[in-house]
Amino acid sequence: MSGTRPATRAAEIELLSLAPEELDRFLDRRRATLSPELSLTDNLVEVLRKANEFVPSAAGCILLDNPRAKRRDRKRNSLTFIAAFGEKATELIGHKIPGDHGIAGHVYLSGETYATSEAHRDPHFFSGVDESTRYTTRSVIAIPVRIEHEVCGVLELINRDGGGFSEADRTLLEIFAGYISISIQNVLDGRQAQEIARRDNLTGLYNDRFLHVALTRAIQGCRADGTDLAILFLDLDFFKRVNDTHGHLAGSQVLREVGVLLGTQTDRHEGIAARYGGDEFVLVVPGLNLEGAVDLGEDIRSEINHSTFCDAAGEIQPEPLHLTGLTCSIGIATLRRHLTEELTEEECRSAILRLADSAMYVAKETGRNRTAVAGEPIKRRT
Repeated sequence: MSGTRPATRAAEIELLSLAPEELDRFLDRRRATLSPELSLTDNLVEVLRKANEFVPSAAGCILLDNPRAKRRDRKRNSLTFIAAFGEKATELIGHKIPGDHGIAGHVYLSGETYATSEAHRDPHFFSGVDESTRYTTRSVIAIPVRIEHEVCGVLELINRDGGGFSEADRTLLEIFAGYISISIQNVLDGRQAQEIARRDNLTGLYNDRFLHVALTRAIQGCRADGTDLAILFLDLDFFKRVNDTHGHLAGSQVLREVGVLLGTQTDRHEGIAARYGGDEFVLVVPGLNLEGAVDLGEDIRSEINHSTFCDAAGEIQPEPLHLTGLTCSIGIATLRRHLTEELTEEECRSAILRLADSAMYVAKETGRNRTAVAGEPIKRRT
């Protein structure tokens, strides 16, 4: 099956799992942008290998729900085979079943281990997987996998060598299910620590240190794909007046709310937003050409101008202030319009930031509350 990856071979079985880049989406258990550098593939394969070593079975698998598509009604979720071994493992990897189907679904919903020695007579058994893979399941044991006390998947072994699964098997496999939870949790903890280091504490946007790393990577990707890349450099107009008039708590609350606004706008374009310092922000949008960047800049400028900030008591500013009329100046530069192929990626990064920054100052100097493109006339909707 496309996207599968052969994993560690143990004794006489071959263990398979989703490829790391596909497995990654099943690990997004917190609000963080996860890095593809860390993969659980080897960890999960090793857990399956050990589980089969202690409880020899003809087949086994790990199923997880997808946190990005998770619903409150858990019956409406689906479970995906992310790792498996056995005769039909290749056909299972990436296959989905409804979260309320079969023994795996029953365990996912109930949170309780379940075993049967006569699968086809069991009221919870779902024959659809057997039918699609032309396999015969006789005995099954399924154990819930938990992350932070919430069931997120199932460890399942099928057709125990010599008969059905015993209480001792159940105890052992519950330990292995715990190993899966610990392995996932460790990766999430490591990724969360990485993410915290990349983020600005006040706004939740990326910080200026990570901006330079992300921009270099984005330039590399856009050059490889032959696509454009836009930089929007944004500065709030007369922001000092907010601090002077209403205090620094109000100013911090406004910056946080502007951060939410910018994050939402860049998410729509699959870009990133960073706080560059003070009341300056930078947006990096791969794949966006100059015309699209101007449209985005004008959308942001208009939204900030027409928003009411500190409209309710916030986490920082305890009293609502209903601040209106805030404006910003935006400078824009794009990879294709303003840079040449002769520049290195590091040179491109510095040059495009400098050009967008300079354009922003042109917008400031020509009246504020407008969008300027590097080396071109001012852009502003009437």
